[in-house]
Amino acid sequence: MSIPRRISTMAAATAAAFVSVMALTGTAAQAQTIEYVALGDSYASGVGTRDYIDDGSDCKRSDAAYPSLLADELGADLTFAACSGAKTGNVLADQLDGLSSSTDLVTITIGGNDTGWTGVVQKCAYPYPWTCTAEIDAAEKFIREQLPAKLHAVYDAIESAAPNADVVVLGYPRLFNGEECNAITRISPGEQAALNDAADLLGDTIGQVAGSHGFQYADVRDAFEDHAVCDDTEWLNGISYPIAESYHPNKSGQQDGYFPVLNGIV
Repeated sequence: MSIPRRISTMAAATAAAFVSVMALTGTAAQAQTIEYVALGDSYASGVGTRDYIDDGSDCKRSDAAYPSLLADELGADLTFAACSGAKTGNVLADQLDGLSSSTDLVTITIGGNDTGWTGVVQKCAYPYPWTCTAEIDAAEKFIREQLPAKLHAVYDAIESAAPNADVVVLGYPRLFNGEECNAITRISPGEQAALNDAADLLGDTIGQVAGSHGFQYADVRDAFEDHAVCDDTEWLNGISYPIAESYHPNKSGQQDGYFPVLNGIV
C-alpha cells in the first residue's frame, strides 16, 4: 500500500472513530440529564413570590421558587408537582405520578398544612382579648402524636415510587422576631415566641422522620435568622394582600434563604 493511500485510510478510520466517540459522548450527555421532581405545599410551589407560571391554577407555582431555581442551576428536567394548600394526603393522592425508577432527585416541603398552621396564625392575629394559646397547643399536640405517621406514609411512598432517587426534605423558617410592626395584626411578643417554638417542634419532627428514611434534611431556620417578619430586610411576607401571600417566603426568601441551603446539599 502506498503511503498516500495508507494515510488516507488512517484518516478515514480516525474520522470514523471520532464520530463514534462523539455519538457516544452525546448519548452519555443526554442520559445524564437529571430527572427532578418537586413535591410539597405552598412553601415549595412559591406562594409569596407574587410571580406565578400557572396563573389559571390554584397551585401557584413560581419560577422564583426553590425548585425552579435548583432546576436552572443543575440544568435538570423538572416535574413541578408542588401545590399551594397541599397536605400529606394530597401528596399521596395527587403528586406522585411523576416519580419513577429513573427519577434522580426529589425535593419536598410538607407537613405545615396538616397542623392547621394557617388557622393558628390567623387566630393569633385577632385583636385583644382573643388569644391563640389553645390553637398553638393543639398544633403542637398534633405534631407530636399524629404528624410523624403521616410523614412516614409520604416518605415510604416516595421511596417505593422513586427507589433510585436522592431525596431532600426541606423544613420551614421561624416567622417572627418578637416585634409588633403591623397595626392590622396583633400578634404579641409572647405569641410570636410560642409560634416560633411550635415551628421549631415542627422542624425537628420533620428532620427526625426524614433522617429515619435516610433522606437529607435541609433546615432553613438559621438561614432566615434576621430576615423574619418585621426585620429590616424581610424574607417573609407579613400580612399581605391577597391574604394567601401572607407569612410565606418572598422572592428573596426563596433565592437567598431556601435555595442556598438546598444547593449546598444537592
